[in-house]
Amino acid sequence: MSDQKASTRRIVVGVDGSGPSKAALQWAARQAELAGGVVEAVTAWEYPSFYGWGPAGFDFGDNAGAVLTQAIDEALGPDRRGEVRQVVVCGNPAAALLDASRGAELLVVGSRGHGGFTEALLGSVVQHVVQHAECPVVVIRGPAEATRG
Repeated sequence: MSDQKASTRRIVVGVDGSGPSKAALQWAARQAELAGGVVEAVTAWEYPSFYGWGPAGFDFGDNAGAVLTQAIDEALGPDRRGEVRQVVVCGNPAAALLDASRGAELLVVGSRGHGGFTEALLGSVVQHVVQHAECPVVVIRGPAEATRG
């Protein structure tokens, strides 16, 4: 663990650009402000199974970073208070969140649900981090209209 991670109260939040992840980011930012900490917004990407078939020169990491920046801007606005660190990781989203959350105060994730009866269920990434995180996990449900689409 880096000295910076060890000395700073961090709230790690998973951001994928969805409505629930933006709601989780908003919640994490308010909590970080109350706790005197920083938000570490984490997004993860993986090469698609069809890698090599896409447009030449497409950079998945740059695209993920742009999605993260846009989600932060949309969720927190340009006049946001407090520090928000952006972390883009190549790898499995659940593993990236678990790794980033080591030594953190909290891990915050948004849950999309799937409508109807399955709305009570957690997604696979959320379920995995809830079961394996070494810090407390907060699951934020986004507004119903944000989960569709």
